[in-house]
Amino acid sequence: MNKKDYYEVLGVSKTATDEEIKRAFRKLAKQYHPDNKQTGDEAKFKEVGEAYAILSDPQKRRQYDQFGHQAFTNNGNAGYSGFSADDIDLGDIFSEIFGGGFSGFSGFSSFGGRSGARTNSKRPRKGADSLVSVTLDFEEAINGCKKTISLDLNEKCGSCHGAGGFNEKTCPTCGGSGRIISEQRSLFGVFQTQTTCSECDGTGRVFKTVCSECNGTGNVRKRKEIEVTIPEGVDTGYQLRISGKGSAGINGGANGDIYIEFKVRPHPLFLREDEDIYLTVPLTITEAVLGCKKEIPTLTGNVILEVKPGTASGDKVKLKGKGVKKVNAFGKGNMYVVYKVVVPTKLSMAQKRLFKELADTNLDDALEFKEFRKYL
Repeated sequence: MNKKDYYEVLGVSKTATDEEIKRAFRKLAKQYHPDNKQTGDEAKFKEVGEAYAILSDPQKRRQYDQFGHQAFTNNGNAGYSGFSADDIDLGDIFSEIFGGGFSGFSGFSSFGGRSGARTNSKRPRKGADSLVSVTLDFEEAINGCKKTISLDLNEKCGSCHGAGGFNEKTCPTCGGSGRIISEQRSLFGVFQTQTTCSECDGTGRVFKTVCSECNGTGNVRKRKEIEVTIPEGVDTGYQLRISGKGSAGINGGANGDIYIEFKVRPHPLFLREDEDIYLTVPLTITEAVLGCKKEIPTLTGNVILEVKPGTASGDKVKLKGKGVKKVNAFGKGNMYVVYKVVVPTKLSMAQKRLFKELADTNLDDALEFKEFRKYL
């Protein structure tokens, strides 16, 4: 089943600001909350929560704008591998939006009857994704190459093996639930508020001794160098996904991904448009009038072109299959040679005499002159 557009779910435009997205989510979440007896809708409530989780995160929003829902599936080359709507802790989202606690009417706990606070806090979470910008020379982008990138990533702590401490025990503050629940009575009924336990950060477990290496986080920050194979044909703005090489996950979750965004330096001769290449070739007046053979560069070496007599500036020749290879696909674009007749600005006396003789040549019968004279 195809999912709805996340912008459509929240009722905002694709150019909506972060504040507009937050306001839209706040309004819809109140409207569709399952404990709202008039307009509550559990499916829609979860849908708007999923939409907000993506569009409120700058990196995830950028990936969604580029790849759509495919960015969050295991099938797409550019996706966030392992993402699921079930990974979204709506309790945490509500804490962020409504300030402090996840407020529910008559004790809303989770979807599908699960204890959301407890399950979500201990669920394995994928590590953070990283975005790296890499600048390539024109030839490197066309032919592909290998690059070594350096970046800071979270790695599992070697001292505590990612646990965050030693001698684990049940949190005495929340009794292992990970949440502190309080009730408040009003004329409209009983309001129940759940907040994340500050003692155990919602995990339900604490350590007698916190790991001094990672300060209890389970991860340490390290500088890493990764060699990346860049395929042929990438262009400015193209993103390459390196799956599972990002920061370490949480609670045993998978590593995040690394996204490499390319910027390609321009070439002094070749102009690229998608997979096609354009080359402007200068001709002297003599070459254009009489025709000639012209040696020109291409992406795969020099070739000889036969310039027809009477070639004018702007005339174009297509060299099929001489363009750029499509990324991770078969086929190449074309190369277009565009001629430009160069008019001399400095002439010797002998050259001027030759041009004057040429000026005496009768061209009145030429079609271009006939059309021109019609409007005189």
